[in-house]
Amino acid sequence: MKRKGSLEGDCRPKNPARLPQRQYGQSGVKLSIIGFGGIVVDGAEQQHANRLVAEAFEKGVNYFDVSPTYGDAESKLGPALKPYRKKVFLACKTGQRRREGTLQELDESLKQLRTDYLDLYQLHSITDVKDDVDAVFAKGGAMEVLLEAKRQGRIRYLGFSAHSEQAALAAMDRYDFDSVLLPINFATFYKGDFGPKVIAAAKSKAMAILALKSLARQQRPQGDSSKKEYPKCWYQPLTERQDARLALYFTLSQPITAAIPPGEESLFRMALDLAMDFKPISKQELEKVKQMAEPLNPIFQAEG
Repeated sequence: MKRKGSLEGDCRPKNPARLPQRQYGQSGVKLSIIGFGGIVVDGAEQQHANRLVAEAFEKGVNYFDVSPTYGDAESKLGPALKPYRKKVFLACKTGQRRREGTLQELDESLKQLRTDYLDLYQLHSITDVKDDVDAVFAKGGAMEVLLEAKRQGRIRYLGFSAHSEQAALAAMDRYDFDSVLLPINFATFYKGDFGPKVIAAAKSKAMAILALKSLARQQRPQGDSSKKEYPKCWYQPLTERQDARLALYFTLSQPITAAIPPGEESLFRMALDLAMDFKPISKQELEKVKQMAEPLNPIFQAEG
C-alpha cells in the first residue's frame, strides 16, 4: 500500500554530508545505514528530543525505531517526528504474544507516536520457540492482529527482533516476514558463532536484515564502571573511537540494510559520525576485529 510521501522513488541528489542509504528488502524503500533508536530520547526533555531528531534527520537519518518498553520514548518521539513523519520510516514493536494485548499495545503506540500507521511493526524479542514463536502464531495470538492491521493499512511491513538463532529461524519458517532485527556484532559473530545462520536464512528469503548491538564489547564484567556512565547499555559498550569504528564497519559490511546504535546519546552521535565515512572493512581490518573478539565474553552465543 503506497502512501503519499512514502519513500519509494526518492530521487534526491546525493549529498556527501548525508548518510548513505540501502534497500529495505525488495520493497523499493531505502533506509539510512544508521537508524535512530528511540531509547535515545527516553527521559529527555521534549525540546532536547526535538533537537536530536532534527539533527539526525538533517544528517540523513530516515529510519526510526522505538518500543513501548523504552520508557517514555514513544511520547517523546511522536512530537519530535511530527514535522518529518511522511519523510521517514517509523518502526515500532510489541512484546505482547496474545491478540488482546497486542491490539491494545498497537493502538497505544499509534496514539503516542501521533501517527495513523507504522512503516514496520515487529514482534519484540523473539527468544523462545514455545513461549514466543508458538504463542504468537497460535489461535488468538499476536500475528492475527499484525495481519489484520497490515490489511487495514495501519502497518506497511511486518518483522521481528530476535535474541535467539533457533527462535529466529523458527519464526522465519512460519511466515514470510519483511525483515529481522538481530544482534550483529563482531564478538558474538566470531567468538559466539551467533548470527551467521540467521543472516544466511534471511538472505535466502530476500528478507531485509536490520542490526542491533554493533557497539557492544562484551557482557559487563562484575564491578565494571561503565554502568554508571552508560546506564542505557546493559552490556559493556565500545567507547574508544578506533575500536568503535572497526566494530561498526564490521556490522555495516554484512548484508544488512541498517544498524541501530546504542541508546546512549554520546554513542549514537559517535556511530552517526563514523558512518558518514563508511567504507567496507578491509581484510587487514577484519583480522584486527577477530583479534579484538578473541578475549571477550560475547553478549550472545549460539545455542547448543
